[in-house]
Amino acid sequence: MIDSDTVLEQASRLREEGTPFALVTVVRCESPTSAKPGAKAVVDAEGNINGWIGGGCAQPAVIDTVKKALRDGQARLIRVSPSKGATVEEGIIDFGMTCHSGGTLDIFIDPVIARPALLIIGASPTGQALASLGHRVGFDITAACPGASAEMFPDAVQILDGLDTGSLECSTPAFVVVATQGMRDEAGLEAALATGSPWIAFIASTRKADRLRTYLKERGHDHARVDAIIAPAGVDIGAVSVEEIALSVLAGVVRARRLEGTGQFSQPVSRSGDSERQTVPHSTGAAAGTAIDPVCGMNVEMVHAENRSEYRGQDYYFCCAGCKHNFDKSPDHYLSTQAGSR
Repeated sequence: MIDSDTVLEQASRLREEGTPFALVTVVRCESPTSAKPGAKAVVDAEGNINGWIGGGCAQPAVIDTVKKALRDGQARLIRVSPSKGATVEEGIIDFGMTCHSGGTLDIFIDPVIARPALLIIGASPTGQALASLGHRVGFDITAACPGASAEMFPDAVQILDGLDTGSLECSTPAFVVVATQGMRDEAGLEAALATGSPWIAFIASTRKADRLRTYLKERGHDHARVDAIIAPAGVDIGAVSVEEIALSVLAGVVRARRLEGTGQFSQPVSRSGDSERQTVPHSTGAAAGTAIDPVCGMNVEMVHAENRSEYRGQDYYFCCAGCKHNFDKSPDHYLSTQAGSR
């Protein structure tokens, strides 16, 4: 079993690397449980658990909740208990279980998400204002342009002097804004495309953007990526001043991050079965990549499931060997029960 110091050391390392994870802590228990208050684990976006926060019934609930927390950045308090459906305190998410222990665990899940990277290409006044606003909203700012300096971009974590693709040594940013505004627009856009970022915005009029898209395509750039460049950048708020334009551009970046999911983790993909067998989640309420345990009703990550049964050409997934054993003895009973609860 990994001790708390080791878990915290790993959490510190992941944070320094910019790897998203959740610090998971048992805050309360009702015996018998294998995990006690203070037990900790680090859980990453793939569902890997390093530490100890309980056995087979607790882990699927934790993994499912961690993935949701890493998507929206919100902490959660969950309860894993054999008495699902009983009245619980406000703010607690209740998960049922059928493990033989019969105990209850209250587990706090605290997501730790790296600040998203925003690359600003160009030293226009709007670009400089955007760097200042973006830093305050929670972005790690990298600024790139010939002659870039800390005086121009005091809030940037990285400053790159130049627009040639070789100078862009930062890792692929989640968001890129080209704020050249007439000063080497073509070079700025080509540098943006070279980053591989999935989201690029260009501060320019529609007419200028269309002309430069034609230029980029004639230069051999991928047409789909060129067409995906957002221009004019930002949200229309009737902006006039430099600061207002920067605010409108930042609003577009925030909208992409929060509402459109740009730069966030992709949803798990369901594992496909062979040509003669269908894999189904067994419930319209199951998320992609998960199945509902037909015995206890818990969400199970299909790709990580160690317990699975095939019945009448379909795969069924279980949170533990006990649920699989019960299902295998009487599958029709559990399937009819599940159908009746829908």
